[in-house]
Amino acid sequence: MKWIEIIKLRIAESNRYPLPHQLAEIISGVNHEGGLGEIKLYCHAMLDSDLSIHLYWESERPEPQGSAAGLFLIHMLKAFGLISHSVWIEEAGPGKGPAMLPRGI
Repeated sequence: MKWIEIIKLRIAESNRYPLPHQLAEIISGVNHEGGLGEIKLYCHAMLDSDLSIHLYWESERPEPQGSAAGLFLIHMLKAFGLISHSVWIEEAGPGKGPAMLPRGI
């Protein structure tokens, strides 16, 4: 089963400049436990204070409360600002591929 864990961080003004130097080190400290495919970092298109870290998983069952790797990142990043954490499960459509939504939704 494919699922994604998303950690959004809104960086506090006082932490805006130290974080980029520490972020690579924090992410490299993540234990790539079974099923973790990759980790991607996204920056908001208009707000330089907003980051989103995506952990891509493929495992038998998702962890609805978050993985050990995700919880580690939250623990390390919460000192820098506000955190939002969610887990999303890929839905299969009528065929074997991902679900497709009709246009307009």
